[in-house]
Amino acid sequence: MNTCDTVVELTTADISDEELARLFSKGNEWAFNELMARYGRKILNFINRMIYDRDRAEDLLQETFVRVFRNIARFDTKRKFNTWLYTIAANLAKNEIRKIRRSPLVFCQSLFLNVKSKVIYDELDKGNRPDLQLYNKQLRELILRAVEELPEGQRQIFTLRESEGKSYQEIAEILECNIGTVKSRLNRARTNFARIIEPYLDR
Repeated sequence: MNTCDTVVELTTADISDEELARLFSKGNEWAFNELMARYGRKILNFINRMIYDRDRAEDLLQETFVRVFRNIARFDTKRKFNTWLYTIAANLAKNEIRKIRRSPLVFCQSLFLNVKSKVIYDELDKGNRPDLQLYNKQLRELILRAVEELPEGQRQIFTLRESEGKSYQEIAEILECNIGTVKSRLNRARTNFARIIEPYLDR
C-alpha cells in the first residue's frame, strides 16, 4: 500500500467536522466533499422524514449543501458544524412544508389522489361535517376539470407524478426524456394547475 494513501486513511476519520469546515473555507474542496460524504445520507433521511417526499428531499439536500458552500466563510468554527448543517436543512424543510400547506396541490393530492404525507393529511383533516363534505365534493370536481384543462403533455406528466406517484426517474423512463425535462414540464403543469384552481380555494 502506498505510504501517502495510508496516511490519508488513518487521518481522515480523525479530522473533526469543524476542522474540515475550516479547511474548506480556505479553499480545500476535498474537505467539502468529505463533509458531504459524512452527512449526505443523514441529511437526506432527515429532510424526507419532515416532508415525506423523497424526490423533493433530494432537491433540498442539494440546496442544503449549496448553502453550506456559499456561506462557509460565515461558519463559526467554535460551534458544532453538524448543528449548523441541520439548522440549514431544517429551515429548508420548514419552508417546503409552508409551501405545501399554501399550495392548491395539497388539495389535489389529499382529496383526489392517494398521498401518504402526514403533513398534508394533518392540514386537511377537518372532520366529517356535512358542509365540509360538500366543499370537498365540489373541490374534487374542480380538480378533475382543472387537470383536464392542462395541455396534453402537461396533463400526462402531472398525472404520472401526482396521481400515480411515479418518481422523476420513472417518469423520465416512461416518457423517454431526461429528468431535467420531467422537472421543467412538471413545474409548468403545476403552475397552470394552480392558476386554474387557486381562485376557488378562499371561497
